[in-house]
Amino acid sequence: MIQNWQNKRVTVMGLGGFGGGVGVTRWLAANGARITLTDKSPAEKLRPALAQLAGLDLTLHLGAHDVQDFKATDLVVVNPAVPESSEFLHAARDAGVPITTEINLFVERCPARCVGITGSVGKSTVTAMIGHVLTEGTQARRHGGTQGRVWVGGNIGKSLLDGLGQINADDLVVLELSSFQLERTPLVRWSPHVAVITNITPNHLDWHGSFAAYVAAKLNLVRFQDPQRDFVVIQNTPDLCKTFDELHGDLSGLWRYGLDGDVPTAVQQSTPAADCDDRRLRWDGLQLGVPGRHNRENAAAALTVAHALGVPDEVGVAALATFEALPHRLQKVAERDRVTYYDDSKSTTPEAALTALRAIEAPLLVILGGYDKGSDLTPVAREAARRAKFAACIGKTGPGLVAAIRAAGGQAELCADLTAAVAACRQRAQAGDAVLLSPACASWDQFVDYRARGTQFAELARGAGGLAR
Repeated sequence: MIQNWQNKRVTVMGLGGFGGGVGVTRWLAANGARITLTDKSPAEKLRPALAQLAGLDLTLHLGAHDVQDFKATDLVVVNPAVPESSEFLHAARDAGVPITTEINLFVERCPARCVGITGSVGKSTVTAMIGHVLTEGTQARRHGGTQGRVWVGGNIGKSLLDGLGQINADDLVVLELSSFQLERTPLVRWSPHVAVITNITPNHLDWHGSFAAYVAAKLNLVRFQDPQRDFVVIQNTPDLCKTFDELHGDLSGLWRYGLDGDVPTAVQQSTPAADCDDRRLRWDGLQLGVPGRHNRENAAAALTVAHALGVPDEVGVAALATFEALPHRLQKVAERDRVTYYDDSKSTTPEAALTALRAIEAPLLVILGGYDKGSDLTPVAREAARRAKFAACIGKTGPGLVAAIRAAGGQAELCADLTAAVAACRQRAQAGDAVLLSPACASWDQFVDYRARGTQFAELARGAGGLAR
């Protein structure tokens, strides 16, 4: 592990738009590294991120990569979205240049205990819920004897490298971790003190190459845990339970969370050496301000983690009563003419869209479609035909979704873009209906990212008058 960065040559590959590239570049610059920042996108496309790097002494190679940047350097810091098959990463390896990531640089140096969260669906909300509960419960933690701070970051959109110097051993760090990030954490042989897996269903198969490879990346979260000291928290589903029964049956700190009716519950596999005094947990009386059964399951995950870390159950329940939906995750963004609009643009998988379709109780119109990641959208089409009175379909997957929804007996129309889709839904919506953007697909065919898609949806839903009512 590099300790002295002064004059070290570092190539940062991929600035990105979610904070990791900016965070690692700022941190490296603050520690004296000589940085070459390279990205395939041109400067105009990266303008918001570049503005955050103004004043730093950087060499910028934008619009294309130069293989020499990967050979004549001391280290390559790669954006998680870059696949291992990249010719430039191959060039670095052939030249004997080590490769790392922003998240690896952080976890190698983080003095605090970490909670790591991954999953195909729900990891952002679970991360935010855990951060919210732990922050509220800091004063009441039973173990540790100190009142450390809670830090939330990772794939949720914030690099914590900038704050590394302020993080202490008695703090808690909550990290959302994608399969892309976890693909490379074995390079530093790291797993968190508490690992949370919400679910594992097919996703990003275009990147990982197979479902087996995707599962393997997710399971890196627990790969280097100490079975006697650390905790695993998983949703109580047959597939996940089978996986951990077969691969991790020796984990004494394994918790399985779920619902008993609508009540969040958790059960511990066996008694650990310390930290948890109850083997079965039940949180009656939980009141949530976010809709859907899935959010009660998310709450069960957050409450299980909080319990494992010493937060009294009543403190966790009270904290979740004040939790608000994250942007672009079943977020109510407008009411117009007694029609409610929900932005669920973060729904980039079939499972996420199925969850959203089942969460909204009002008569429903839905907007589906986008970039084709190779996922099977048939279940989404069938659920849309059953649950929604109309589906407006966009993007590369739009034509196939329209055909599948109509074949299942539903009403669907292909729309040129999101503007047309919102207009089509508004034309058909009646008082008491809900219009839901939950695409089941990534946004890259028509938008920079899911945030841009959700922002445009909210603007279209609100019209010129803001949050109309």
